[in-house]
Amino acid sequence: MFIQVICAPCTRQDDAHALIDEWRRDLAPGATGWLGGTYGFTDDDQLMAVVRFASREDARASSDRPEQGAWAARFTALMDGSLEYHDCDDVTMMLDGGSDDAGFVQVIRGRVDDPSRLKAMMTDTETMHEMRPEIIGATLALEADGSFIETVAFASEEAARAGEKVEPPAEVQQELAYALKDATFHDLHHPWFHSA
Repeated sequence: MFIQVICAPCTRQDDAHALIDEWRRDLAPGATGWLGGTYGFTDDDQLMAVVRFASREDARASSDRPEQGAWAARFTALMDGSLEYHDCDDVTMMLDGGSDDAGFVQVIRGRVDDPSRLKAMMTDTETMHEMRPEIIGATLALEADGSFIETVAFASEEAARAGEKVEPPAEVQQELAYALKDATFHDLHHPWFHSA
């Protein structure tokens, strides 16, 4: 799987939402290898789009279409600043990677010097699900320098906040402290989803 994360400041949120929905309706059918996307706005008016393709080549082929270029120009014009792109070939899924039924999504951005350690924690689904049953899936997208963007889907924000108060076992706490040492958290209170 290949994940592209797009971040940009955006106060014209209804227009951006409508344009992303238009892409799903009009352009997604011609996008080979497109798997889906998770979208939302943070409290400080940042649009976050986490788009999944089967491969980097499929994503590039989609971007190279003339109709995609025309759409992208309209999309860029809606933003209040420049777009930030993160392209990640190294993707790890927890559970099924997420769910279009999620009521709350948290995007976590950070950097680690040992990506395999972070991936091991992500794939220990038995421990994680036992500790945080409100997590219904997640994707971990890693860049070559160890930067990561983790997208965590929760049943609801209320359940997520309750889960945050649960004290993890000491060994899990140690791994979380390592992974999240310099991380930033971005809450999508009203996420929306598209799937192929």
